[in-house]
Amino acid sequence: MKPVYTTEARSSGPARDGRAYLTDGTLEIKMGLAEELGGNGQGANPEQLFALGYATCFHQAVKNVARQTKADSTASSVQARVNFGLDEEGYYKLAVVLEVSLPYVEMDQAREIAVRAHEICPYSRATRGNIDVSVSVVEE
Repeated sequence: MKPVYTTEARSSGPARDGRAYLTDGTLEIKMGLAEELGGNGQGANPEQLFALGYATCFHQAVKNVARQTKADSTASSVQARVNFGLDEEGYYKLAVVLEVSLPYVEMDQAREIAVRAHEICPYSRATRGNIDVSVSVVEE
């Protein structure tokens, strides 16, 4: 791969209860283990940050495909739900549910846009074959 953009992040402190930041200084986040996992829930967790990143990246892919097909994506949105649990072997694993809203687009075309977005989204490409990802179109 020939990089066209690179970003760097660092985690420090007691890992899941420490802090994470971008090395360029644009963002710093207090991290915290989710209550469901035995933490105090004070701060963001990696699963939340993954959900933010995936939702945003997938939304951009939806916008790109909509533009190419001349579909109206002005009120579009993407919701990413990241599930964290154990697989059959007892290892922690992620699964993602993506819900796409394209209120000004006919349902069949919206589904086609979502399928194509899943083909080209960098997060989808990175996770393909590694975690379960489902994509659906919802009406809002």
